[in-house]
Amino acid sequence: MQVVKTVDELKNAMFRIRPTGKTVGLVPTMGALHEGHLSLIKRARKENQITVCSIFVNPTQFNNQDDLAKYPRTLDDDLKLIEPYVDFAFAPTPEDVYKVPATEHYDFGTLERVMEGPMRPGHFNGVAIIVKRLFDWVQPDRAYFGEKDFQQIAIIKDLVRQYKLPITIVPCPIVREDSGLALSSRNKRLSEDERKRAANIYKILKASTQLETTKVADIQKFVADEIAHNPGFKLEYYEIVDGETLQILSDLNDSDSVVGCITVYVGEVRLIDNIRYK
Repeated sequence: MQVVKTVDELKNAMFRIRPTGKTVGLVPTMGALHEGHLSLIKRARKENQITVCSIFVNPTQFNNQDDLAKYPRTLDDDLKLIEPYVDFAFAPTPEDVYKVPATEHYDFGTLERVMEGPMRPGHFNGVAIIVKRLFDWVQPDRAYFGEKDFQQIAIIKDLVRQYKLPITIVPCPIVREDSGLALSSRNKRLSEDERKRAANIYKILKASTQLETTKVADIQKFVADEIAHNPGFKLEYYEIVDGETLQILSDLNDSDSVVGCITVYVGEVRLIDNIRYK
């Protein structure tokens, strides 16, 4: 594995790879890596001849500077974890990534006006800035993203569509702890007790798929009531949306692809998860 610290080094490395015709898989991450990230990296390695993993806590996608400051940074451990599977690890500084200032503005229409969009103003524009830059620098054949960030995948697919980029976006299933808790870098900030109780989020989502109703309002009420019964939990939103357009549904029968997306604060830690109804 070659650790690349600057954009110029990365571009030069990719310039040498391109004439060989080898396929390139990119896994963008913000570090604090876990088995969920590793599942993306292993898939990228299986499906491509060259694997690139970026490790960069991207400041432009944080609307809350306190959240940015508290985001876990474990670069040495991250590099040890991915070393057997990655050809190039890109671990730059913000100063190098944003040597060209972040003035880009992207418009994702209705995709960014629901769920995370209103709750985190500017978040998806920040995601698009770093992802588009990574795509330009690496020019991968495929890029891999976890389905825990369900809305983000829809946004990135739209970015690829808008700019007609020759990149296949590969969504990868959520990896969970034995308890059901979705793996997340933010889990590191949970206390031991909070981590145990956070597993209830997925249990509640699973229970909601067994209700004898197709009315979204009834399902939302069930989820909200169950979350409220957990001390220290605060529901930010639970929306049931079309799996392609992300538009909010009123009945499960209104679409052939239906996903429930949730954000819950457990103590001070903001956790997201989702579940497919069909």
